[in-house]
Amino acid sequence: MISSEKKRLLSVLQKESVDRPPVICTGGMMNTAIVDIMRCTRYALPQAHFDSLLMSELAYEVHRSTGFENIGIPFCMTVEAEVLGSDIDFGTLECEPKIAKERFGSIKDAQFPNASVLITKGRIPQICEAAKLLSERYPSIPVIGNLTGPISTAASVIDPVTFYKELRKFPDIAHRVLSQITDFLIAYALALVKNGVSVISVGDPSATGEILGPKLFEEYVIPYINRLIDSVNQSRVPVIIHICGDLNPVRHLLQLIHPQAISTDAMVNLASLKREFPGLITMGNVSTYALENNNEEKIKNITYRLINEGINILSPACGLSTSTPLSNIRALTDTVKGYR
Repeated sequence: MISSEKKRLLSVLQKESVDRPPVICTGGMMNTAIVDIMRCTRYALPQAHFDSLLMSELAYEVHRSTGFENIGIPFCMTVEAEVLGSDIDFGTLECEPKIAKERFGSIKDAQFPNASVLITKGRIPQICEAAKLLSERYPSIPVIGNLTGPISTAASVIDPVTFYKELRKFPDIAHRVLSQITDFLIAYALALVKNGVSVISVGDPSATGEILGPKLFEEYVIPYINRLIDSVNQSRVPVIIHICGDLNPVRHLLQLIHPQAISTDAMVNLASLKREFPGLITMGNVSTYALENNNEEKIKNITYRLINEGINILSPACGLSTSTPLSNIRALTDTVKGYR
């Protein structure tokens, strides 16, 4: 018998048997602070991006209202870019933060302070404090700390069109920049671990095979994402990686990545992926389009199919629209919890 939501998720990530799959939504790029919840509470965005207490209260309210079996912070993918100097539009109740202007025009211009300095900047202290509050107050619920991956962070502080061109043009400089960014991300992840998070989730939507192709994916994604994962794993904390888009261009390279679970977009056939890589812990991949636009019965059918295909962790396939109906999210979470 599984004693808690935290135990169930950690058991799956350790490849242990459980009674049923966990159903989670990590936070970060997979933010679940939808308008339906925020309009019913005094904990709302954008204010909760900046205040550790508001952040923790909203994160718990999301957990309670949606039925997802985790608490996830922060609520966006702009934390790292802000610390590294990009201008951020912090959005509204309905719109998530986004990059207003990247800090650098070229990788040749990119220089960063030491990682130990960077983790004292921006919203990172508030996020760490929220992690501490949540992990101490709710010890049976897994608190997931979310990071933006190395490539996506780099493309958020360097003009992305130029950045992708310069990966080929200036490989030595590109490796130096990605190494510095990875050092920062490791320090940030370990600060979250120190403050009690149970799992680190890394979203790297700009690091897709569709954008990079297999050669650049192998050269620039695998070594830095693995360095990040391995550093977190040394603290005995598991890592989930979300890879966006079509995996086919880099499918053969997935076995070289070290996460405890891989989350994918809805277009990916997870059952086929499990057959090809039997040891892979799969997470996903209920269509966020379906969650926003379809009815509860359709959501239940998608969920049953994924459970019956042996998907290890049920989750939305990517970031939820803030206008997603709460009733559809509950159709997903209630279906998993009622499965026998």
